[in-house]
Amino acid sequence: MREALFEVKNLKRYFPAKNGKSVKAVDDVTFDIFKGETFSLVGESGCGKTTCGRTLLGVYPKTDGSILYEGRELGKLPKAEAKRFKRRNQMIFQDPYSCLDPRMTIGAIIQEGMNVHFKRSSEERNQQVTQLLYKVGLTADFASRFPHELSGGQRQRIGIARALAMEPDFIVCDEPIAALDVSIQAQVVNLMIDLQQEMGLTYLFISHDLSMVRHISDRVGVMYLGALAELADASLIYEKPLHPYTKALFSAIPDASRRGGSKNRMRLQGEIPSPMDPPPGCKFSPRCPYAQEICRQQTPALRELEPRHFAACHLAEQLA
Repeated sequence: MREALFEVKNLKRYFPAKNGKSVKAVDDVTFDIFKGETFSLVGESGCGKTTCGRTLLGVYPKTDGSILYEGRELGKLPKAEAKRFKRRNQMIFQDPYSCLDPRMTIGAIIQEGMNVHFKRSSEERNQQVTQLLYKVGLTADFASRFPHELSGGQRQRIGIARALAMEPDFIVCDEPIAALDVSIQAQVVNLMIDLQQEMGLTYLFISHDLSMVRHISDRVGVMYLGALAELADASLIYEKPLHPYTKALFSAIPDASRRGGSKNRMRLQGEIPSPMDPPPGCKFSPRCPYAQEICRQQTPALRELEPRHFAACHLAEQLA
């Protein structure tokens, strides 16, 4: 039996908008994240991936639903335990430059969290900074440099070191390779895999790069317009996607061996509906080539259609 670190049930995160409406960024999402795994969220821009990750960390308060952390409701933790939660759960951001203070040295950036959460001498903190720099593939002299003196890949390694400085158990990786050159992306991802194995970390990996997600993930959740469309082990969901949206998303992955090239792609018609006014029934129904009347009237539940393979589709069995 795998032990759940996070248990998310019917999570909602709405943002107030004009005319009394709300942007339903995360709308009734349920999933677990197990200790030691990499759980990935994929989907088009604006589908709620980042909002979901930030709500887990408490950056955004939830609108409704439940977030259990190690079996305890996150919003009900005592003050001391809430501070411990913030230390043990960190985030790596998408833009490795804008998340680093340009006026601070790299050493000061990495030490900033230590000053809040640990009672250590200046010498101990400096030693820890040096160890972390080596751990992420840099050298001790980087501690005296400023962010503008580093390349994009080096800055992202600093972001990883800053997260590791808190001795975390869980890290939300919010598109950590999106702003990096292709030649650097694999290096950073392989570094993250090595650190996970060495330190027993749990990741929530958010990305548009479906090929990289397949490489790093244990399980994958596919989001569409704030809701989970499909959830399964990475091997299952890539080999046999069950939801029409997942099939369309994965058919867009470049594959040099695919004969016919773009002819084999499943093209979607229309635009993504507004999260302020989502369509009734299945949110994907206006763009789904297989949609029937039931799809436009009833919201499909996320069902286990095969062992450890869930999909929110009324027609999944017929389309399999």
